[in-house]
Amino acid sequence: MFRFFSVLALTACLSAATSTANDHQPDKVTLLNDYDYIVVGSGAGGGPLAARLAIAGSSVLLLEAGADEGENVDVSTPAFYSAASEDSSLSWNFYVRHYKDNAQEARNSKATGSELLGIWYPRTGTLGGCTMHNALITVYPHEEDWTNIQKLTGDASWAPEKMRKYFERLEDNHYLSRDGPESAGHGFDGWLGTQVINRVLTAQDPKILAILTAADATLANHASPPITNARELEELYPVDVNTDVPHRDSTNGIYRPPMSTTDSKRSSPRDFLVATANAVNKDGSKKYKLDIRLHAFATKVKFQHQYGEPPRAMGVDFLDGQSLYRADSRSNTTGPGRAGSVNARREVIIAGGTFNTPQILKLSGIGPKNELLAHGIPVVVDLPGVGQNLQDHYEISTVVQFDDNFDLVENCTFLTPNTKDKCFEQYTSGHTELEKGFYATNLIQATILRKSKVAGNERDTFHFGGPGNFRGYFHGYTASIVEDAKHFFWATLKAHEKNNAGSVLLKSSDPLDVPQINIAYFESGTTTDNAVYLDMEPLVEGIQFSRRIYGNISSKPANEFVEVYPGANVSTVGELETFVRDEAWGHHATGTARIGADNDPNAVLDSRLRVRGVTGLRVVDASVFPEIPGFFPVVSVYMVSEKAADMIIQDNECF
Repeated sequence: MFRFFSVLALTACLSAATSTANDHQPDKVTLLNDYDYIVVGSGAGGGPLAARLAIAGSSVLLLEAGADEGENVDVSTPAFYSAASEDSSLSWNFYVRHYKDNAQEARNSKATGSELLGIWYPRTGTLGGCTMHNALITVYPHEEDWTNIQKLTGDASWAPEKMRKYFERLEDNHYLSRDGPESAGHGFDGWLGTQVINRVLTAQDPKILAILTAADATLANHASPPITNARELEELYPVDVNTDVPHRDSTNGIYRPPMSTTDSKRSSPRDFLVATANAVNKDGSKKYKLDIRLHAFATKVKFQHQYGEPPRAMGVDFLDGQSLYRADSRSNTTGPGRAGSVNARREVIIAGGTFNTPQILKLSGIGPKNELLAHGIPVVVDLPGVGQNLQDHYEISTVVQFDDNFDLVENCTFLTPNTKDKCFEQYTSGHTELEKGFYATNLIQATILRKSKVAGNERDTFHFGGPGNFRGYFHGYTASIVEDAKHFFWATLKAHEKNNAGSVLLKSSDPLDVPQINIAYFESGTTTDNAVYLDMEPLVEGIQFSRRIYGNISSKPANEFVEVYPGANVSTVGELETFVRDEAWGHHATGTARIGADNDPNAVLDSRLRVRGVTGLRVVDASVFPEIPGFFPVVSVYMVSEKAADMIIQDNECF
């Protein structure tokens, strides 16, 4: 197994610890040896970056608050991703507010707590971060996402034609030919495996084929011949969704969604990290200087102050211990943790994610001055943009219940206790993707990318559908999704939201407290320039579009169903708007430490991801984006991580 430090190993324990802004500094502090780089967080941003820096020859310490759950069956099995998000061994429970008004918030069926906590927001604390529980959807962003950063900063290295190489570097494509017509813009030697659902598997279920036939007819706005076999199903998909072709971002189409899997198991930065940390030379010695410290919760960045110079990030303080953070459901059973500290010879990189990165920055004295002072935190740099600009994709689903089971799912119990799960037996005994069956998939049978009535030049709506009763995220949603084999959902995700009024605020100066998160939905958020209508309309239209798909199913028994969410009683535009306002959710939070222009007082980072006002400190995660990229931002974060590695190596060539 890869090398990681225990609390006692390779350390020196010194007394009289330096006081901090919190009370979690015991009498002795574990001091580690210095590293070139310290990376905080092992997810989509920090994981690939740490590996790349180590491969380039630097010594790297990766601090991860959680354990390694890579072999956990909930994590490794593609179809179990929802179970992974609720697995207490890795789940972190954040509760976000959509509205400040309690009455409006309580209208959401997913609202939690007798004293309203908000809406449960799935995150994980584990090696690999949230890439260990996501739905594996791997979709390249819009070119315009990179163009916007290029224009905002004047940095040509963010141009879309220069960013594509990072996707080619990281992808290990398993479903296209290297020399085939769809290979443009793809990679075949990277660390992230990609596969698509086997069309022969999909073709085994006539009801799903009838739904996809109806989807094709609805998108094309004319009758389509029935799809009855795998060959006809292949003709449904025009081109791979990630292939670099002209007009890709503006063309409506139906696609098989690529999944981040290798050999029908989850593929993630965790695999890249473990392979790098475990790599050895011919003599058996450790090949790369990458150390991974699990159960190490970063509490603050340390700064060196020298007269006339900006503060320099010199290291990180952390706590050793399991389940310390209060987002972990097991946190009340653990002690306070053992304090540690480590210095960086070159840089510290924060990759804690959209919620934790602004929390760490603020606890370190970087953030809005008044907020820091209110919590007794000494101000290192007054950066008002830290924790602001929180954005999220809006999502909503339309669920129907059929009279009969879906053939693909009827033998699947998703490891429900005291049941025989024939699907899991097939998955574990099969040798090929087809032989492994439904559990080798992420449930999603097809995606539809299209432009809504209010879209600009690019597609702004992502529909994804599959068997299951999916209505968003709440405690117990996994059991709801797989409660039977009769439900099917089409979910609508709206991209390029106009709303950026959310925030992440400190609850206290205690690093183990979970911050206060308000995404500020619809009228409670950005209201200028018709923002509410431009965000609401594609979701209402998405429900209507989904209903037309269901209505276009012509053959029995595939057309024998009843809509259960939102239900036939929600029919007028006004009723649909109310339903969306009450029930919409998201899980792609970004933007709380955003890149910006030099003259922007709310910009947290420059174009090289350096934190403004200090030296030796960068941020590399989903918080860096000025606007949410694409439909599923994880690929964009991977690309930024790869780009960050290049920039950091280049900027430190003098060492």
